[in-house]
Amino acid sequence: MENFLASVSLVAKMATDDYVGFTFFVGCMAMMAAAAFFFLSMNSFDKKWRTSILVSGLITFIAAVHYWYMRDYWATNMDSPTFFRYVDWILTVPLMCVEFFLILKVAGIAYFAIVYEIWLGNAKKLAVAAGGEVLKAHKILCWFVLVGWAIYPIGYMAGTPGWYEGIFGGLAMDVVYNIGDAINKIGFGLVVYNLAVVASAKAEA
Repeated sequence: MENFLASVSLVAKMATDDYVGFTFFVGCMAMMAAAAFFFLSMNSFDKKWRTSILVSGLITFIAAVHYWYMRDYWATNMDSPTFFRYVDWILTVPLMCVEFFLILKVAGIAYFAIVYEIWLGNAKKLAVAAGGEVLKAHKILCWFVLVGWAIYPIGYMAGTPGWYEGIFGGLAMDVVYNIGDAINKIGFGLVVYNLAVVASAKAEA
């Protein structure tokens, strides 16, 4: 019991009115829950879909670990945990890109380069050739990259000095980033999960 209380005391305390810290905490719990959901649902699908669901679980699990550290860093220093966030993005953004080609393979990098590739390039051609639910999922994932990833430049402008400062009215950069991460990483995985569910149901019919 003493060891447990000692470990609890090492966790940085968060003020009840700290809405930025609150989004770090909720983000950590949401990512953790999503990772558990994806990992535990893997065996519900046949082999060709399991890798896609596994990658969705890895993306959210990696994010959950980083959000745990970011929440603690924020509560201790009241400063943006830039290092942890960049490490998270270095690991998760390539995995999100891999998701496109994983789901397209089952059916048969700069931001603008990625957008071109998925909207007009080979990924688009593969999705059109596959058709059906794969094409629908591909279109949704394309919008995640085009619109969802555009959240991050907004967050940067909200938290850094410049001519655009007055536009965002003091909106916290980390809140925008945290919301963007939840939408993109969890939502991204749920689109892939839904595709696997629909495709598996059709295969069994």
